[in-house]
Amino acid sequence: MSDQSAFDTDVWTLTRFVMETGRQAKGATGELTQLINSILTAVKAISSAVRKAGLAHLQGIAGHINVTGDEVKKLDVLSNDLVINMLQASYSTCVLVSEENKEAIITPPEKRGKYVVCFDPLDGSSNIDCLAPIGTIFAIYKKNRTE
Repeated sequence: MSDQSAFDTDVWTLTRFVMETGRQAKGATGELTQLINSILTAVKAISSAVRKAGLAHLQGIAGHINVTGDEVKKLDVLSNDLVINMLQASYSTCVLVSEENKEAIITPPEKRGKYVVCFDPLDGSSNIDCLAPIGTIFAIYKKNRTE
């Protein structure tokens, strides 16, 4: 395409940014890059599920209370499962801490990496019915010890 095109053909996505930044980081192993890209994939899947919730019968309450005392919704359960499965499949986590679980989730030894991830998979899920903002909150910590 010509330089005068109305479309940017050199698009910087979050995935591209994470990969480029990871490549340039001194001593990088790619593990953090893989972890962040796994979070990105999980968030995209959650977004898709939220958009299709009515058609897929994902609206409503799941029937129990989470550790913070909130009623758990079907989308909370799905979102939590998506994040846990994506993070464990990234081979970069050792411990996962979710708002939806009472206990920390220890990654199986054969999939274990060096990062601890704390997350709320679907923050603001009570706002879905009124179309208010929702999101996924996460924090990544590098494990200090080799235990």
